[in-house]
Amino acid sequence: MNIIDKTDEEISELANAMWADLVKYSNEGNYGAFTRNFSSTFIAGANEVEMGKQFARSELAKNLSPDYEYLGIIRRGEYVTVLYKQRSSKKAGEWLGRLVLGYEKDKVRIFGATIF
Repeated sequence: MNIIDKTDEEISELANAMWADLVKYSNEGNYGAFTRNFSSTFIAGANEVEMGKQFARSELAKNLSPDYEYLGIIRRGEYVTVLYKQRSSKKAGEWLGRLVLGYEKDKVRIFGATIF
């Protein structure tokens, strides 16, 4: 299976649900729920202690607005990158959210997620 073969609508439906979960669990500082859709390679690099420190120190990571805006999809190889305009409930301004999705063992997983 290759995720790039899905339609934009199919990808955005999957991605939006995963992004909403990431926002929710980031705000809660819930590492287990936050990482539940991560691929095995992505989770291997997501050290729980370091992520806990990031959740504790980052005002942005604890105050993401659930009102994000889907911007589009980029297809490349066996992955798609889904872009979002993300806001904070406490900090003024906008951030770019990036979610990289692909298949791992016949299931769509998160291979990358960042806000910058």
